[in-house]
Amino acid sequence: MSDKPVKIPGPDHPITVEKNPDRVLVKVGGQVLADTRGALSLQESTYPAVQYVPRADVDLSLLERTDHETYCPYKGDAAYYSIPSLGEAGANTVWTYEQPYDAVADIKDHLAFYTDRVELEIITD
Repeated sequence: MSDKPVKIPGPDHPITVEKNPDRVLVKVGGQVLADTRGALSLQESTYPAVQYVPRADVDLSLLERTDHETYCPYKGDAAYYSIPSLGEAGANTVWTYEQPYDAVADIKDHLAFYTDRVELEIITD
């Protein structure tokens, strides 16, 4: 068993996690998958910010757990869900860090979505 590298965010690769003050709505084919005012916005280095939605605000009945896993040295092991209603295009569309590293511990019990496969809308008041 090989040890996975663990990296700490810093000036060369900053990561911030902040509460998104706006409403985040995620839809698939017009069907609401998630609706929350509790999303966390994770900004990693120069990548676009990712919205992490509390698990409690996601309709988990529309998701199916897969065996797919990835690893990020900054965040930890990611587990994936598919959206069966999207067919092949919905494979591994949703991910979660069930045991995230301390630097991003706030994203535990949250799900994120590939925005090229779902409609993710940020609604400001």
